[in-house]
Amino acid sequence: MRKITGFLIFLLVFWCSSTACGKVYIDINSPAFQKFPVAIPEFKNLGKTGAEEKLSVWFADQLSRTLKITGFFKIISKDAFLEDQNSSGITTGEIDFSNWSSIGSDFLIKGGISYSGKKLAVEFRLFDTIEGKLITGKKYWGRPEEKKTMVLKFADEILMALTGRGGVFDTKIAFVGRKGNRSEIYTINFDGSDPVRITTYNSLTLLPRWSPDGSKISFTSYKAGNPDCYITNPISRKTKRVSRFSGLNLLTSWSPDGKKVLLVLSKNGSDDIYIKHLDSGRLQRLTKNRSIDVSPMWSPDGRKIAFVSNRSGSPQIFVMDSEGKALRRLTFEGSYNSSPCWSPDGTRIAYEGSSNGCFQIFSIGENGDNPTQLTFEAGGGESPSWSPDGRYLTFSSKRDGRERICVINSNGLNLRVMPGIKGIKLFKSPSWSGHLNLY
Repeated sequence: MRKITGFLIFLLVFWCSSTACGKVYIDINSPAFQKFPVAIPEFKNLGKTGAEEKLSVWFADQLSRTLKITGFFKIISKDAFLEDQNSSGITTGEIDFSNWSSIGSDFLIKGGISYSGKKLAVEFRLFDTIEGKLITGKKYWGRPEEKKTMVLKFADEILMALTGRGGVFDTKIAFVGRKGNRSEIYTINFDGSDPVRITTYNSLTLLPRWSPDGSKISFTSYKAGNPDCYITNPISRKTKRVSRFSGLNLLTSWSPDGKKVLLVLSKNGSDDIYIKHLDSGRLQRLTKNRSIDVSPMWSPDGRKIAFVSNRSGSPQIFVMDSEGKALRRLTFEGSYNSSPCWSPDGTRIAYEGSSNGCFQIFSIGENGDNPTQLTFEAGGGESPSWSPDGRYLTFSSKRDGRERICVINSNGLNLRVMPGIKGIKLFKSPSWSGHLNLY
């Protein structure tokens, strides 16, 4: 994926990482986890032009929205602030931390803005208000139109400092947008911004899947009359057809090294699972059963494949090794379970399961332990896909009579619905990319 080239300079201002200090502030995996309160006042005008004033509120609001989306922070209302922002500064010696701890804020983010010629310089600082100390601080230079990138970079620094891992701010979600009997592949940023249409075939186009390095998206399309598999570069839009057998061709998963793909083909009269080696074109059949075997997904280590089969009577999730052997059934609860997707660490599999007349999102241990229902809303949930850090799941769900793309934290909390796109009524089959190095 192409990097943003205009972002010129990154400068370390102050640094005390959680790893260096031996302290992780937020254990997001703790059953007792609660959102941590953070205050973000308007950024300080450190320059001498009037242009800075216009961005003071924007930077505070944009950073607030970005952190809120993560599901890990509670943003303190500006109405509660006690500090006189005109007289206060952005360094430790210029802050009365009691003004912030007394309103229930555990963390404080201060910032300053200035211009140097045509370049925008922005300082960010994260403080622990209880201990009254700086946690991390950064300064960025770039063009004014790159201001959102600056916010995302520092939001990533905040998560790294407080949780030990960065965020997914440089990722995208691919999905199917359908209008009438036609559908196309689209992508959006992690926060639902900047929708981009990838295909323009005016036909039925389905099942987008990102390659591991984010440089390609695979899909199935009827643009040539048959449901054939294609791979496209989302930047150049250069596309090639990789499977065009008579009948169904579905590319459902890439191998971790990106050199092979899993296909579902019906060319022999039944839906079976195959491996295609992209370099040689060699086709390797994995299942030979009268039952329907579909939706295969590689495990992160490439050693196992989860898939759906009705060989036990109803659609259930099974697991086999990458050679099609060592078959075992994974799900036993529920009459219809489908669309398996491995977590990035390989410990759990998310899937859609029938519950009270509609599909909901579940997850289960890779050995079949601890099945957990994650969604309960009337709109249900289908086609789950993990974020690359394993903290979130995206899926499709009916909202107000329309199919929309949603995101939840992996524990089922913090549901958010992605914005719609004008003219598109159905949003299906989301696929979350890996890190794309967008900044």
